[in-house]
Amino acid sequence: MGSGMTRSVADLTAAATALLLLLCFGVDGVVSDAFDHRYKTGDHVPLYVNKVGPFHNPRCGLLPGFLSDLSFFFSDPFDLWDQHVTEKREALGEVLNGDRLVDAPYKLDFRIDHESEVLCKKRLTREEVSKFRSAVTKDYYFQMYYDDLPLWGFIGKVDKEGKDLGEYKYYLYKRFHFDVLYNNDRVIEIVVHTDPNMLLDVTGDRDVEAEFLYSVKWKETATPFEKRMEKYSQTSSLPHHLEIHWFSIINSCVTVLLLTGFLATILMRVLKNDFVNFKEWNNSKEGIVKGVISSYRGRLGKERATEEAMDETTNQCGSGNEGSCRPRRQWQTYTHDEESAEDQEESGWKYIHGDVRNLLLTGCLFCGPLFLTFCFLNTVAIVYSATAALPFGTIVVIVLIWTLVTSPLLVLGGIAGKNSKAEFQAPCRTAKYPREIPPLPWYRQTIPQMIMAGFLPFSAIYIELYYIFASVWGHRIYTIYSILFIVFIILLIVTAFITVALTYFQLAAEDHEWWWRSFLCGGSTGLFVYGYCLYYYHARSDMSGFMQTSFFFGYMACICYGFFLMLGMVGFRAALLFVRHIYRSIKCE
Repeated sequence: MGSGMTRSVADLTAAATALLLLLCFGVDGVVSDAFDHRYKTGDHVPLYVNKVGPFHNPRCGLLPGFLSDLSFFFSDPFDLWDQHVTEKREALGEVLNGDRLVDAPYKLDFRIDHESEVLCKKRLTREEVSKFRSAVTKDYYFQMYYDDLPLWGFIGKVDKEGKDLGEYKYYLYKRFHFDVLYNNDRVIEIVVHTDPNMLLDVTGDRDVEAEFLYSVKWKETATPFEKRMEKYSQTSSLPHHLEIHWFSIINSCVTVLLLTGFLATILMRVLKNDFVNFKEWNNSKEGIVKGVISSYRGRLGKERATEEAMDETTNQCGSGNEGSCRPRRQWQTYTHDEESAEDQEESGWKYIHGDVRNLLLTGCLFCGPLFLTFCFLNTVAIVYSATAALPFGTIVVIVLIWTLVTSPLLVLGGIAGKNSKAEFQAPCRTAKYPREIPPLPWYRQTIPQMIMAGFLPFSAIYIELYYIFASVWGHRIYTIYSILFIVFIILLIVTAFITVALTYFQLAAEDHEWWWRSFLCGGSTGLFVYGYCLYYYHARSDMSGFMQTSFFFGYMACICYGFFLMLGMVGFRAALLFVRHIYRSIKCE
């Protein structure tokens, strides 16, 4: 019956996946209107307007369909209010990215030059002039796509040279020039320039006559079509940028080597000496000490912890109060009797692999906070009429993905885990009652340990974080994914190593409650990343406004929370393997 249920869930997942592929991508896929990107002389090449908004707040781009009284933003360079706006059919990824593409009024037909073509003429009222001046002050920019090639430009400038704040001059660009490169029948590159000699003064509150122009110049190039996107990745591959990336990797590798040497010293020398001393005492039977033993209680939650009289293991070293010597230690070990094994099998292990409550917790632990954050931020974007606001249809697609794909896979994983569960095997015997943990100094408490555990992994990735933030929350294009992958692997290794080291010191201090401590220490790097968000927002960016601030800190909180869960799992698993390894080496009688 279990196999039949598993097969039915798998069939449902496959069918749901196929349905969602059709919903997300449709019949036409994600290609542009001219899907083959080949044109003849005079053919229409699609030019789409994406967004207009403040340069330093990229998530605050305005929706073309929601501009009403803000439609003046499209008069320069987009005079759209007197024209029928045709929206481009977008893929799911484009919508999630905040892209809302509409036809632009510029005529950039293939290999057809234009010189000073009139885009529109309009008399701007005092209110519109005031709004334009406000937009120029906030460095408003526009983004367009021409044959799937992105291009950007500013709508105006502020003349600040040699003047006080009250004497600044505000200008709109009246003329835009497009340089387009082509190779045979394909578009290779497009660049938009502004004419500094054709400006419209919007400093004073008065009605002005505005005439906006554009020109187009086509030039042939030998660059093949396959390499036309390389120019957008050159900024990430500049020599000085690569040097910074490699410096980050070298710094991380040094950290890994130091931690590896430290753990090797613990495993090969300290633990070996402790095991030898323990066996020597066990054979001589010269004394007794109560060992503090912990069964697997933190994660499983229902195992029974025990205490048993254990042999004393002492390791002497030189004098000193803090850190330079190896103090006298009393080992914690695991003891396990037959009765507690049955209790673990029926309560703890079954809870991990097959319990419905655990499935619900797994499904909602991350998705729940993410959904609440999304509801709040999407409402803010709707109020601000921003392109970051997701349409209702896109929200329905996302809910279907979660319902028809994620949920069946979650149930399938729970069924597979329950059917494949094995008897829980403690590395050695456990007793019935845990011993009281002795008083510990402040630096061995949970929060100081989390700070120490999170600092080293964060130091291995903080240089790369700047480029990621500049790409996600700015206008930089990130393309060096190989370096990003290397840094990610180093992050996992450093997190595992530092958690194992702190777990060893915790056990050596007779603190047996390492389960949740290892999880919190491993995930503490996520807290450091969120702290870096505060630094980046105030010191490395010019973001401002309620919407941009709420988007930045809201979604970064979700990302850092996801990092906390992921790295916490890495730290816990590493600590679990370490504890099992060291206690298998102890033979308890």
